[in-house]
Amino acid sequence: MAASVRRCAVAWLVPAAGLLAGLGALGKRSDVKTLTDETWRELLQGEWMIEFYAPWCPACQNLQPEWEKFAEWGEDLEINIAKVDVTEQPGLSGRFVITALPTIYHCKDGEFRRYQGQRTKNDFINFISDREWKSVEPVSSWFGPCSVLMSSMSALFQLSMWIRNCHSYFTENVGMPVWGSYAIFALATLFSGLILGLIMVFLADCLCPSKRHRPQQHHYQKKLAPESARLLKKLDEEQEADEEDLSDDEAEDKELADRNSSTNAVRQRPVNLAAATDKS
Repeated sequence: MAASVRRCAVAWLVPAAGLLAGLGALGKRSDVKTLTDETWRELLQGEWMIEFYAPWCPACQNLQPEWEKFAEWGEDLEINIAKVDVTEQPGLSGRFVITALPTIYHCKDGEFRRYQGQRTKNDFINFISDREWKSVEPVSSWFGPCSVLMSSMSALFQLSMWIRNCHSYFTENVGMPVWGSYAIFALATLFSGLILGLIMVFLADCLCPSKRHRPQQHHYQKKLAPESARLLKKLDEEQEADEEDLSDDEAEDKELADRNSSTNAVRQRPVNLAAATDKS
């Protein structure tokens, strides 16, 4: 009798223990933080390890248990463990130039390094505790996630995702044919290109006005070589001498013309007096 009671008790306790363990696992909060396009700047403060993954990626699925175990050591290592779903955050995918999945980055006070080691919990722990990240070359500031170039790349990725969502909305929700959706995007592209071209022409005309509005420029403002300067000076002197000779010749011609005119006047006076006498 007692044996049967014990067997019944064990039969009830085993499922109950399994149920409690399952509930505990479901109720356990994950230590991995989720980053988005709005919260990614938290990486610029402190020390972080970030995983970029996609739910459909088999390698990412195999990494998840190790990443969760590594996140349990985050408090002891004084490091934040995070993940980014590239299918939900295309802007971060472009900002960090994610070309393979999964991709892991280490960040320390705004310096980003790409992790290339083994993907196990112990390797992650050794990478942080032994400061192995110091031997990895950080990402150049030109290609860092805070640079203008990567911000532009992030905007392009977000635009592409927005276009894709609009195309899905037109074809699935509205019931528009695929060619109709393509036609809308083609017209929008042409119109936006026209507006952008007009703006660029306006800015070019403001910054580089046409020649009729451009003030005259001095052609001799550039610094000349010594030989060129001497030759130019010699030519100027010869030109000045020619101008002086011309002025002297002109003065002599004028003086000769004045003398001729005065002589003609003297010759005309007796003639005029004789004509007056004949009239009287």
